[in-house]
Amino acid sequence: MTNEELILQKLEKLDRLEEQLAPIIQGHKARTELMADLAPLGRQAADLVTRGLQEVETSFQADDVLDLLTMVARNTRNFSYALRQFESLLDFMKDMAPLMKSTVPKLVSYLDTLDQRGVFRVLKIWMVDFREKIAANYGPEESEEIIDGIVAFIGLARTLSDPKAVEFLRRAAALPGLVDLDNAPKVGPAGLAVASFSDEMKEGLGVVVELTKALGKLKETEDESD
Repeated sequence: MTNEELILQKLEKLDRLEEQLAPIIQGHKARTELMADLAPLGRQAADLVTRGLQEVETSFQADDVLDLLTMVARNTRNFSYALRQFESLLDFMKDMAPLMKSTVPKLVSYLDTLDQRGVFRVLKIWMVDFREKIAANYGPEESEEIIDGIVAFIGLARTLSDPKAVEFLRRAAALPGLVDLDNAPKVGPAGLAVASFSDEMKEGLGVVVELTKALGKLKETEDESD
């Protein structure tokens, strides 16, 4: 093989090698251009991070991070327990969701009915307005006495709720309408003796006797309380 042929062979190898290296050279050039483009952005990012660290330097130290990690490690069980409880709460809320969907509208409707009936206005009168008026017109001691009187009256009302007491008061309330005071005659002892033979007079005397017995029991109750 002559020298010319050897030179041509070497040149062909160099051409093939150049073709193989061309993509690598182009890739390196592209990376170099990319790095040149990103360099200003990197400097800006570094400046931002530096300024941010300078701003939080007074309230952020490496020791704080270590303390935080230590506390997290110590309270791992507490975190796990809290997460389990939170998961249980979520499950409970999921279970209650269908019930709440049906209950809440009914509750709103019921409260609206009470409002239309004036229940809340009555509660406001007794719970707010009544107390304000007492506080505005009476002192602390007088207010206490008034409240004690109201409590005693409520207890009396409870006693009057007995069916016998209700019936007695109902009949007693009808008495004024049965009495004709304008036509009441003058009656002396003799007239009283004669009137005592009538059935109405006997029934009236019987009622008086029962009332007298009841008054005697009232006296006994007072003696026991003393």
